[in-house]
Amino acid sequence: MIHKIGVLTSGGDAPGMNCAIRAVVRAGLAYGLEVYGVNDGYRGLVDDDIFQMDRSSVSDIVNRGGTILQTARLREFKEESVRQIAVNNLRKRGIEALVVIGGDGSYMGAKKLTEMGINCVGLPGTIDNDIASTDFTIGFDTCLNTIVECVDKIRDTTESHQRCAVIEVMGNHCGDLALFSGIAEGAEMIITPDHPIPEEEIFASLKKLHDAKKKRAIVIVCEKIYPDIHAFADKIGKATGFECKAEVLGRVQRGGAPSASDRVLAARMGAYAVDCLLSGKGGICIGIVNNKIVDYDIYEALSLPRDKHISMLRLIDILK
Repeated sequence: MIHKIGVLTSGGDAPGMNCAIRAVVRAGLAYGLEVYGVNDGYRGLVDDDIFQMDRSSVSDIVNRGGTILQTARLREFKEESVRQIAVNNLRKRGIEALVVIGGDGSYMGAKKLTEMGINCVGLPGTIDNDIASTDFTIGFDTCLNTIVECVDKIRDTTESHQRCAVIEVMGNHCGDLALFSGIAEGAEMIITPDHPIPEEEIFASLKKLHDAKKKRAIVIVCEKIYPDIHAFADKIGKATGFECKAEVLGRVQRGGAPSASDRVLAARMGAYAVDCLLSGKGGICIGIVNNKIVDYDIYEALSLPRDKHISMLRLIDILK
């Protein structure tokens, strides 16, 4: 039976992380555990930036974006000697288990800590939805709604000026944000790593729209496909006749109050993580599959193909 657990957030921040922290703390306290927060992710473990939390520590945070525990990346955590410092800091406080909220890089750190004797459970906190072992990650829905709100505004001015807007969204090699937002917006074209389109086809399709007197065109592009999205927009303009403008939504996509969906998802996952630790599980990550909370071994989760929403690509052609 464990008595003390910790919680940290790692990697990129995502709306809903605070809801997950709250769920871990409140569930742990309900079971009679002592719960400790770790500031600055794995760096806080190494720096011994650890403090005890109570119910008031997580009051009034469900509607706040970001993470109250702060977050950071620590590449040196790959080294066993650095992880050993973290393990020693946890053990001197009697902390026996840890909930890690972050992406797949954070998962690997959690697995390595488990192998060193600190049972860890990973929660999928990332806007990119790039973790294959879960249908949706904490933060994805909020980010998606932010993109849709921004594109709605861009659409207004694009139509007024009869332009083509090329809008780059986040995703980090995962096309889900582009795919979902493009379908939600009725975009004329969606370009993702899973749905690459040759430039000649892009130019021909948009020129056809321009020649047919289409008032505007919306092209949603996943980041990291084009090194210079503005140069790509200029090429579209020269090839099609559209006045073409590129928009990079950037880090505005990360911020804001979490959606109701992300709040509920984070709460479900956080409470489930504590149940897993109490049952002696470690080296696992939590996911939601067909609306059911599940857990996977982290190595198994990281080996799964990232094609969970590939079937939605058919909608692009159907809804053109």
